[in-house]
Amino acid sequence: MDLSQDTKNILGLKLPTDPRWVSLAEISLEDILTDHAYCEQKAALTCISLIQRYSDREKMVIELSPIVTEEWGHFRLVLAELHKRGLKLGKQRKDEYVNALLAFQKKGGHINDRFLDQMLSMALIEARSCERFKRLSEGLNDPYMQKFYRRFMESEAGHYTLFIDLSETYVGKEKVRKRWEEWLQYEAEIIQQLTVRGDRIH
Repeated sequence: MDLSQDTKNILGLKLPTDPRWVSLAEISLEDILTDHAYCEQKAALTCISLIQRYSDREKMVIELSPIVTEEWGHFRLVLAELHKRGLKLGKQRKDEYVNALLAFQKKGGHINDRFLDQMLSMALIEARSCERFKRLSEGLNDPYMQKFYRRFMESEAGHYTLFIDLSETYVGKEKVRKRWEEWLQYEAEIIQQLTVRGDRIH
């Protein structure tokens, strides 16, 4: 995936991140790294939960297993960066963005409908994370931190693609595309409503 282009066009996101967010994040580095660490941790745990819940879906189990290791490795990288800078891993905070996405997931009905929404919510979190990391890789004044976040940006892009692919494998492309558009519209509404804060990845 060529991320030199506008991530809005590549990832399908309806709204870009407010430009003020990077500046706010830069002055709240301990907070943004703390939140980033917990995001990586939660991603690993969510993949484990999906493997446990849908253990009969062989392709999903095989392809998500290394993602668990990768996400936990990312958690360790961010934790190491905090320690290197003499910063502390703070408390985990309520993630209003992710909670709003979870509220949009279908809770009843056919198992494939629930599976699809779980996959697409993960794809959307990865897509928005990718877009945010791209902003940091281009907007931070510290060249080291630009490279630091470029690495994460490229990883999240791959994860986003994987979750879409897994959705299409088990549910079918047409249904996935229709529901994905609904998710994108909903996510844009969330982004409009949330306060721009520099201590959060989302």
